Amino acid sequence: MLWLLFITLPYLGSTTPVTPDLGSGQELVGIVGGCPVPVSRFPWQVSLRFYDMKSKKWEHICGGSLIHPQWVLTAAHCVKPKELEACGFRVQVGQLRLYENDQLIKVSRIIRHPKFCERLSALGGADIALLKLDTPVVLSEHVHPVTLPAASLKVSPRKTCWVAGWGVIEDSMPLPPPYHLREVSVPIVENNDCEQKYQNNSSLHSKARIIKEDMLCAGTEGRDSCQRDSGGPLVCRWNCSWVQVGVVSWGRGCGLPDFPGVYTRVMNYVSWINRYVPKFPEPSMGPDGIHATEETLTTLVDPFTPSSGPA
Repeated sequence: MLWLLFITLPYLGSTTPVTPDLGSGQELVGIVGGCPVPVSRFPWQVSLRFYDMKSKKWEHICGGSLIHPQWVLTAAHCVKPKELEACGFRVQVGQLRLYENDQLIKVSRIIRHPKFCERLSALGGADIALLKLDTPVVLSEHVHPVTLPAASLKVSPRKTCWVAGWGVIEDSMPLPPPYHLREVSVPIVENNDCEQKYQNNSSLHSKARIIKEDMLCAGTEGRDSCQRDSGGPLVCRWNCSWVQVGVVSWGRGCGLPDFPGVYTRVMNYVSWINRYVPKFPEPSMGPDGIHATEETLTTLVDPFTPSSGPA
């Protein structure tokens, strides 16, 4: 099944609910083939919440990343349709186990990329959105923004990167309590190779290109993001610093051999992000405590690809 939050495309034979249906089974949920995340490893990881009238609580629906003390980066399809207002969402930062000591933050503004098409959803590209928080978060060892890439950054095929999230850990198996954040390493797949895999093995059979220029593929058999993981960050390491290169967007199945996960390519949207998000004056800190200055990152390139593990 092609997974997207709240919707699947009409030509895939399903309907589009007007409002999120948290019980539909279509939500993006979690990490396949991963392990529990240790404390402070990904201090930018965010849980996006939407109020569920049935359970009467703020349910996790998507991931996100803290990119500034008052701004979160996520997927545009996580906050569709556009009629949904900012007041309908909450954000939780600095949490490893979902719903444990929640301190939810109100969202004051949603900025969806103008080229995001609700009819095509993630498959149309531009699946990216910004959330402005009602108040800035207090930064700590457990809460800290991730570094964004230079627009010129090229990510080499087969480079190992990491994605984290809450939810499904294998086919149709939800993450059991205590809902601990999980991570998995995934290899980058070159766009043309990814396109070939989807064209050869997909029921989409599209004459148009499936993997757009603003998309990035990563994953292999048994190692992938999955449902309710949407909006979360795909991060890679250079010079001991973590950099976000992707936003979890869509995929067919989870961890299938011929279908890598598809991410929004953050490098394509750095200038758009900078129009709204102020420059964060402090250097970004990796989970190992090593800082990376903005000057270092503006010229960041991927000179080599390690055979295994993060760079």
